[in-house]
Amino acid sequence: MMKRALWQGLTAGTAGVLVMTLGEKIEQRWTGRPDSHVPARTLERLTGMAERPGRQPVPVNLAMHVGQAALLGTVRSVMAQVGLRGPWSSAKFAVLRVTSDQILENATGVGAPPQTWPRRELVVDLLHKTVYAFATGAVADALAARSGPGPGQRHAAMRPGRHADVGPLPRGQAKGH
Repeated sequence: MMKRALWQGLTAGTAGVLVMTLGEKIEQRWTGRPDSHVPARTLERLTGMAERPGRQPVPVNLAMHVGQAALLGTVRSVMAQVGLRGPWSSAKFAVLRVTSDQILENATGVGAPPQTWPRRELVVDLLHKTVYAFATGAVADALAARSGPGPGQRHAAMRPGRHADVGPLPRGQAKGH
């Protein structure tokens, strides 16, 4: 399952970041908001690369923007493989996406906590990260569904709803295919 989750997650995360980036470019044309160079600055700090003032190199910005999103896609893929699929799971994953950014940006001193941002910037960022999470989730869920239901879904099928008297799946059935 983990090998499948890795390649499917990289695929899903890459698809998600492409959808998010397209949405960002459309939004930027409409609002006039400039490109963010926070991803490049974060990667420079994380790797010890030389930093420069002003605009950051596009390849460094894209490496962080796409790389982080692709890697996080593996988490969403694991969620889908075990049976955590659909909009609820994508919403949970959106929180993880924002949290990942914030940990890296705040740990490196590149960013500030979201509650300190201007409201418009916060709304735009949350919107784009949510688009990423739902696009990534749609791809991860579709890829995982090709292998059938995950263990959580098989457990839920034993008796719909959450019931204290329904025990775990028998050993061996949790792994699935």
